[in-house]
Amino acid sequence: MWTRVRSGSVVCRSCGRLVGVDDERCYHCGAWNPGLWGYARLFQHLGRDLGFVHMVTWGCILVYVATLAWDLRGIHTGGFAILGPSNQALYTFGASGVLPVVGLGRWWTVLSAAWLHAGVLHILFNLMWVRQLSPVTAEAYGPSRLVLIYSFSSVTGFLLSTLMGTPLTLGASAPLFGLFGALVWAGHKTGSSQLGRQALTYAVILFAFGLFWAGVDNYAHLGGFLGGLLAGMMLNPLRRETFSQLVAALVCILLTALSLIASVISA
Repeated sequence: MWTRVRSGSVVCRSCGRLVGVDDERCYHCGAWNPGLWGYARLFQHLGRDLGFVHMVTWGCILVYVATLAWDLRGIHTGGFAILGPSNQALYTFGASGVLPVVGLGRWWTVLSAAWLHAGVLHILFNLMWVRQLSPVTAEAYGPSRLVLIYSFSSVTGFLLSTLMGTPLTLGASAPLFGLFGALVWAGHKTGSSQLGRQALTYAVILFAFGLFWAGVDNYAHLGGFLGGLLAGMMLNPLRRETFSQLVAALVCILLTALSLIASVISA
């Protein structure tokens, strides 16, 4: 189980059926790199997205609970931000924006901010979209490139929001809009007009919703969408993942974890 298979057949990391260790896609379920360079059996239980949905879901929940516990007296009790952490708690754990990035030099918060949420409704809506968009993006690009798109879109989303003067910004919606952007490009590149059109439609509807709802950071949404579109162009959904992209994805996850740790320590 712990050894690498270098030739012959292995089980697909997604559907569990036999595939060639070097097959580009699974003939049964269509997953990219079904043999995962010979390590498919080790990661088979993680599914098609290699556990990314679970990682984001439980990561966001744990950080949300931590921000609530950090300042119990400052918890919001009404409106869209019901059960929302205080601004001090959000700053401590890595919210981004002009105040942290420009005012205090906390540049790494463009990564950590995607794991923070301003209320129970905020986190519920975002995690719902994580569960909807991540598997589709993993199917189009592969799990490693899903992580790269998500991380890059977080940076571009919160960077644009900061440049446009937003004092404090956070939430998974910035990288989620990045997944929309990547899916729009995947639909265009692969000829799947339905995929691209549906992703663009949802992005436009949610962006329009943000125009009429106070507190929604559409600058982060726009930056995330553009970042995802650019990442999709660079990664090319018609080509298979590479091992270097898997390593880069693991580096992104590590840097994200370090950004949260650095936020708390430096606060």
